[in-house]
Amino acid sequence: MQIYLPIAEIPVNIFLVLALGLITGFLAGMFGIGGGFLATPFLIFIGVPSAVSVSTSTNQIISASVSGLLAHFKKGNVDIKMGLFLVLGGIIGSSIGVSIFKILQNAGQIDLVIALTYVLFLGAISLTMLSDSFKNFIDKKFGMDWQHHHDDRVKFQWLLRKIDKLPLKTYFNKSEVYISIFVPIIISFGIGILVSLMGIGGGFLMIPAMIYILQMPSHLVVGTSLFQIVFIASNATFLQAIAGNNVDIVLGALMIFSSAIGAQFGSRIAYKVDANATRAFLAVLLLLICFKMMFQLFAEPSNIYSLEILK
Repeated sequence: MQIYLPIAEIPVNIFLVLALGLITGFLAGMFGIGGGFLATPFLIFIGVPSAVSVSTSTNQIISASVSGLLAHFKKGNVDIKMGLFLVLGGIIGSSIGVSIFKILQNAGQIDLVIALTYVLFLGAISLTMLSDSFKNFIDKKFGMDWQHHHDDRVKFQWLLRKIDKLPLKTYFNKSEVYISIFVPIIISFGIGILVSLMGIGGGFLMIPAMIYILQMPSHLVVGTSLFQIVFIASNATFLQAIAGNNVDIVLGALMIFSSAIGAQFGSRIAYKVDANATRAFLAVLLLLICFKMMFQLFAEPSNIYSLEILK
């Protein structure tokens, strides 16, 4: 059964889109991620233009983040003050990111930039996760303590010393952190640009930054990250719709509906499987996606050129 996507301007199999949403939601629920790293490449693979895939994926991120945020709010695991500074930087970054996106799209280079960005980030993340999973496996199997000899924060001591010299310090009561307001603003500024260019939630990068650079307590990290990404993704989606007309409502609705169902099953399965095994599986999946996108960069295009009506 075919359905026409008005913004993507292509017909797609509705059951294929729903299946992609289910798979993406299932994996997102199992691994606790927003799903943008998975949804955007999958949409590109089935023929949805890169610009539309990126812009529409943020809708799925918003819905998943709101659901998770409400749960963390009830538990009191959100530092609103820190979140507001993160939102400020993220709004600025995502707004600039949309402008960069539009410039690249007008220059006809957006597909190349999206593919290269995904190859670089997915490759780095998947290899890091595989390395950690292998070390954990060796630790458990042979009792070789390859890691945890000292706190990972020690690796960032040189950076923390630089950060400690920054002006405009303020105390964040919830997190019990005394730090310059420029730090969360700068971090979320960079994440905001990536949200606009890649259609991701940024949790892969934001959460480690909040732990090691902002030095927030672990129980506040996820909730505060979800708090800021709701606003950043909403801003990016709104600007993408206004500036580039890249958000496909039909595609977004189908993905949100099916991914919400998939996330429920994924979250239940997550408690029944080995954490290190699922982490390794996700790393392998991301690496395969990376290779697929790398192949598309060098593969001969099906059409040497295409015609497009300027809007």
